[in-house]
Amino acid sequence: MITALEPLGRDALSAADLTALVRTITGDPAAVPGSARVEAVDYPIGTPSTESLHRVFGTATTGADWSCFVKKLQSVRHSPIIELIPPEFRQSFIDYMPWDLEIAVHRSGVADVMPAGLRLAKAYRIDVYDDDRGTLWMENVVQEWGPWPITRFERAAYLLGRLSARRQPHLVEPLIDREVSRIPGCGLRYYADGRVRTAALPALADPATWRHPMLSAAVCNLSDHRLKDDLLELGRQVPAVLDALDALPQCYQHGDASPQNLLVPHDSPDEFVVIDWGFDCPQAVGFDLGQLLVGLAHAGELSAEALPAVHKVILKAFQEGLAADGMHVDEEQVLYGYLGSLLIRATFTALPLELFGKAEASPELFEERVLLTRALVDLVSQVI
Repeated sequence: MITALEPLGRDALSAADLTALVRTITGDPAAVPGSARVEAVDYPIGTPSTESLHRVFGTATTGADWSCFVKKLQSVRHSPIIELIPPEFRQSFIDYMPWDLEIAVHRSGVADVMPAGLRLAKAYRIDVYDDDRGTLWMENVVQEWGPWPITRFERAAYLLGRLSARRQPHLVEPLIDREVSRIPGCGLRYYADGRVRTAALPALADPATWRHPMLSAAVCNLSDHRLKDDLLELGRQVPAVLDALDALPQCYQHGDASPQNLLVPHDSPDEFVVIDWGFDCPQAVGFDLGQLLVGLAHAGELSAEALPAVHKVILKAFQEGLAADGMHVDEEQVLYGYLGSLLIRATFTALPLELFGKAEASPELFEERVLLTRALVDLVSQVI
C-alpha cells in the first residue's frame, strides 16, 4: 500500500496497482508514479449510496501530472440514513435502491448511444467488494468556471432530448436488469410514496410548519399567503398526475439531469460530461427537464425570476432533440411529462424545512426558497 493513499482506506492501492492506474490515466505505458496526495471533496453528498468523494493528484517520474476522481459507493444499508427509515421499511428501501447504478452505467452500452456532445467521464478503474460496496476511479474533470448562459441550458436540453429518443424502451435495456427497472414510472412513484406523501405533504399540511419564525417571516415579507393552500391543492392531484405520466410516451433518461451532473470541461466547453445517473426505469418523456431547470436554483445559483425564461428555452430545445432522433411527440405531452414530473420531484420539497433550527438556516435562504417554490407552483399549474 502507498502511504500517501492511506486516506482512501482499503482503496489505498499497492505500488503495482498505482502504477497501472497512472499508466491508464496518462496513456504512457512506461509511466512510473512519483508523488501522490489525496484530497477530500468538499461537496455535500446528497445520496445515501455515496460513501465518500476524493480527488487524487500526483506526478510521474517522466514529469507528467495526473489526477483522478475517486467515488466510493455503498448499499444504503451502510449509510447512517438507514436509521431514519422506519424498521418495517428498511429492507424494501435497501432492495430498491441500486447502490451500484453508476458502476452499471460504465459497464453498460449507454456510452454508445449518447449523442455527440454528451459523454461519460472516463472510468480508469472499478473495484467491487463482496459487502455491497464499490469504488469508481474516474476522470477528474476540470470544469468551466462561471454561471450557465441560457444557450448552455438550450444545448443541454437538446442533447437530453436526443438521448431520450435513443433510449426508448423498445430500443435499449435498463442499466441494471431488475424487474422494477422495466416498469414505467416506478422510480417516481417510489419517490412520491416516500419523500412526498409520507414526509413532505404531511409537513406542509401541519400549521406548525407555517408558524415557524423563518418560514412565517419569509411568507409575510413576500406576501405569499396562498402558498400553503396552493401546495396542498397540488398535493391532492399527485395520484392523478402519476397516472397521467404513466400514460405518456416513455424513455429511459438520465434521471437526475441537473447542471451539477452535466459537467462542462474547461478545455471543451461545448460538451457535457454526464455523471450521477438515477431513476433507472422508463419515465414520461420530458422527465429530465425538471432537474435541468431547478438544479441551480435549488443550489442558490440561479434566481427564481430566471426560471420562466429557462423553461421556455429548454422545452423547445428538448422537443427538437427528440425529433432529431426520430421521436415525434406533441408539445403538450412533453410539457406534461416535464412539469408533472417536476411537481412530484421538486415542488413539494423546495422549502428547506429540514433546516428548521439549524445553523445553516437564514432569512435570505428561506425567502429564496419561498420564491422558488412559488415559481414552481406557477409553472406546474399550467398543466395540473
